[in-house]
Amino acid sequence: MSDSGSPRVTRLLPDAVHQAVKPGTAVVRLQTTHDRRGVLDGAWWPSSRDIAAELPALISALTEYLGPLTRVGLDAGAWEALPTRLLVDDRVVHVDSFPVGDDTVLVTRGDQDHFSLLVIPPHATPEAARTAMAEAVRADNITQAEQILIDTGTDRAAPKT
Repeated sequence: MSDSGSPRVTRLLPDAVHQAVKPGTAVVRLQTTHDRRGVLDGAWWPSSRDIAAELPALISALTEYLGPLTRVGLDAGAWEALPTRLLVDDRVVHVDSFPVGDDTVLVTRGDQDHFSLLVIPPHATPEAARTAMAEAVRADNITQAEQILIDTGTDRAAPKT
């Protein structure tokens, strides 16, 4: 990933998640077996809710580890101006609107290989983001994305100023 605008995708497991984490970071756990036990495959901490600015870097970074991605599913209500497709690294990636909530992004590789990522709110503190990311990538995690954010004190609403 030579592009400085790409999110930093780490191959961290929960023990190493305590390294410095900042907005624009994606943490992905890739299962090597067909039996995925965890609810989530990773976590992403975008810098803003501007999907046109945030999503290309995530797709580029994930493509490096997962191979070409074909679709991304997001909740239109959680993002600014959700496009129907994006051109990323000379490949068209379709963007679907699903009522998955603002705490989840679904990524599809090929026709049916889906990955579900926890979305950390842009305003989250680094400590809350690290804690939520560590929970999301635990292989035995059965906690839904929304509950992880509640449990880690990461409100979905931005703090009042």
